[in-house]
Amino acid sequence: MAYFERVGAGVFRPTEHVSGAWAEAEQHIAPAFGLLTHEIERYVEEGADTARVTRLSFDILGVLRMQPFEVAVAVVRPGRTIELVEARLTQDGRDAVVARVWRQATHEVSVDVGTPDEPIPGPEEAEPWDASSEWPGGFIRSIEVRRTHTGAGRGRVWARTAHPLVEGDEVSELARFVGLLDIANGMNTRADPSRVAFPNLDLTAHLHTAPRGEWVGLDTRVSFADDGIGLTHSTVHDVHGPVGVSSQILTVRPR
Repeated sequence: MAYFERVGAGVFRPTEHVSGAWAEAEQHIAPAFGLLTHEIERYVEEGADTARVTRLSFDILGVLRMQPFEVAVAVVRPGRTIELVEARLTQDGRDAVVARVWRQATHEVSVDVGTPDEPIPGPEEAEPWDASSEWPGGFIRSIEVRRTHTGAGRGRVWARTAHPLVEGDEVSELARFVGLLDIANGMNTRADPSRVAFPNLDLTAHLHTAPRGEWVGLDTRVSFADDGIGLTHSTVHDVHGPVGVSSQILTVRPR
């Protein structure tokens, strides 16, 4: 079963695999991020060019019920070499998520390419971890996780899913990859989520390399301040090495 079914032009229905970790009557936001990425890619597909997605930002404006919703895409800043595209997810007439994606044209360069970020050990070197032992919800149950937990708010995870993103759609490696990034906030926690809530308000990812393969690697640090603000920051990997970074700002409060 896929995470979403397309039931009309720009209209989607979530399946049971989308139910959330903070509340099972709500959608986990991670698959929606993947879906918005997919819809942006479909929108720009006709002008097939060498542009690559290099930054994705998602602002979460409200909770998503386990009900159908709509997605609309528009170009905010057109350009032949740099383009900004926006997708809005609405439910019951209100915006719930706004995504903005920068696309940049690619070309050959004669410079010293690479990154100083160190690769993390691959998924075969991490222990399987049942994330549903800490988190409820259909989405968490739908993913395979391998984890190396090194302390409060610190650790590395590899994750993948066998479920398609959208029923009947061919989905890019990027959209599948982005659909797992949001799990970073719950894989190496600083506090017991049954006692402390720390949902994220956003997710921003910068990708210097196009991700490849089914595994998403997250080398994560979670920080809480004493005034109820938190940050989850991850160096993002595929099995070939680091591909970028992602950050999520948190609101931290007792449950």
